Order: sequence, then structure tokens, then C-alpha cells
Amino acid sequence: MRVGLFATCLGDTLFPEAVRSTALLLARLGHEVVFPPDQTCCGQMHVNTGYQREPVPLVRNFAEQFGDPSIEAVVMPSGSCAGSVRHQHEIVAERYGDASLRAGVATVKAKTYELSELLVDVLGITGVGAYFPHRVTYHPTCHSLRMLRVGDKPLRLLRAVEGIDLVELPDADSCCGFGGTFAVKNAGTSTAMLQDKMRNVCATEADVCTAGDSSCLMQIGGGLSRIRSGTRTLHLAQILASTRTAPYTLTEAAR
Repeated sequence: MRVGLFATCLGDTLFPEAVRSTALLLARLGHEVVFPPDQTCCGQMHVNTGYQREPVPLVRNFAEQFGDPSIEAVVMPSGSCAGSVRHQHEIVAERYGDASLRAGVATVKAKTYELSELLVDVLGITGVGAYFPHRVTYHPTCHSLRMLRVGDKPLRLLRAVEGIDLVELPDADSCCGFGGTFAVKNAGTSTAMLQDKMRNVCATEADVCTAGDSSCLMQIGGGLSRIRSGTRTLHLAQILASTRTAPYTLTEAAR
């Protein structure tokens, strides 16, 4: 399969290893990964903050970059960005776009997936040949859980990882408190939610807390580092890309 890879803003600027691991994983599984060089932000942060007209150029660019018929699927290591493309782009196009934008959005929407969706639903696999001999807990992010409804797909992928000690996270489906600008505008509430999440992560005594969104891992990881918990955060793609011959070490995860 020819797969278009969307890096996302956070992936491009702060967490490039999650993007790189996505590409390495898919290539290892025998797929061609293409990276449209003119891709930009998907516009999620604009829509979430109430600016629905402003991201029209971003939505149009996304449709143009990934609308190539030779790209059979579009993947991104982010449930929130996948949710934006699948739901918010249509809203923006209907309210402020033209017929060509609406058509482009519909075309790309139909082939856009978060990583675990692509692996399980499209490629039909859960065992990807990964090896990660560490104690891991999984945080299901809000957009992946509630907007995309990925369900237990990430957990099915993690359970198939060789050597992993996967432990359940208490109150796993509670929000970490990030929510983009929510964490800025409602800092007190956000911090309280984060404290609950950190308490539950620490209770697992996991070496790593993983998720499908770098934004949530940034929030959780920042809190865990401040209390020196010893638990690190790592994107799901990085665990799935780790193999016996090319293992991902926890010293790398700390960088």
C-alpha cells in the first residue's frame, strides 16, 4: 500500500521520533511511505479555539497534498489530528469553502486514519514484530477514544508486542487535562486533572506511559518529570517500531 504520512505540528516541531517511527514501522511491514513536502498544520487548533474561517487555506492545502489518487491511505501518529481531518474539515468546508474544497475534503477524509486504525482496520494486523521488554501502561486519549472511537485497537497492538509487561491504567478513560488551549485558559482545572492522571500512572509502577497523541504525552510527561516519578512517556509508534534487532532503549526515550 502507498501511504501518505502527515507529520502534525507537534510531530514536526517537538516529537519527530513519533513521525519517524511511524514511517519505519510501515516500511518494515512492506508499505511505501510518502511524505508530501508542502504539508502544513491541519487547522485543528484554529477550529478548537473558535476560528473556523481562518483555517480554510490549511484545510485546502491538506486536501491538495494528500488528495493524490496514488496515495491509498493517509496516516498520522495523532488521534486529535485524524479527528480534525475526519470531522472538522468537513464543517469548515461546508461553511466557508467552495464545491472543489468540499469534494477534496470528502476524498481525503475517506482514506485518513490514526496509526492504530490503519494497522488493525485497514492492514488487518495486530502483531507487527515489535519487541519492547518493559513495563508499560496505556493512556487512551480523548479524541481517539471519543471522536475516532478506536476502542481497544492500541491495546491489541501492545498486547502483541514481544517482551512487554502491559499493565492496566486505573481510570484510563479520564482526560489528562491538556485539551490544547484548555490547559492555558483553565490552568487550575487542567492541573487538577493532570494530578489525577499522574497518580494513576504512578500506581502502575510502569517504566513507560504510552498513548497515540504526543500532545497528551507532553502534558503527562511534563508532570511526571517534575515529580521525578521515574516513569517516562513514549508514543505508541515508537514502541511498535522497536524490534529485537533495533531495540528502542529507555535512555533514548528520556531525550
